[in-house]
Amino acid sequence: ANVESAPNVRKEVGEASWYGPGFQGKETSSGETFDQKKMTAAHPTLPMGTKATVTNLDNGNKVEVIINDRGPDADNRVIDLSGGAANKLDMKEDGTARVKIETKTAVKKGAKGEPTLIAPEQLND
Repeated sequence: ANVESAPNVRKEVGEASWYGPGFQGKETSSGETFDQKKMTAAHPTLPMGTKATVTNLDNGNKVEVIINDRGPDADNRVIDLSGGAANKLDMKEDGTARVKIETKTAVKKGAKGEPTLIAPEQLND
C-alpha cells in the first residue's frame, strides 16, 4: 500500500474488502457493538474514532467512515469496510475494490481534559 502524507492529510491506496453478517452485534476492537449498516471500517493502524474518506477508484463513489475496529486480516488489504459502507461504494458484489483512503489528522490546540497520571498507591483512595 502506498501511504503519502501531506500536512494533516494522510492518503493510502490499496485493496479494500468488506465484512458484515458474521460480525453483526459482536464487539469491535474499540468496544463498540458492530452494526453492519453503520458507516464504519477496520484498519490496522489508524486510531480508533478516526474519520476517513474512502473512494472507490473503479467508479469514483465515496463514503465517510469512522474507524472502530482492527483488521483486515488479509495481508494484501488496506481496509475492511462495513456492509453499509461497501454498499455506498458499490463493491459488495465484487467483494473487493481498489480504494483511496484519506484521513485528516486533527491537531488539537489547548485541549481540555488532559489526562492526569495517578501513582499506583493513590488508586485505592
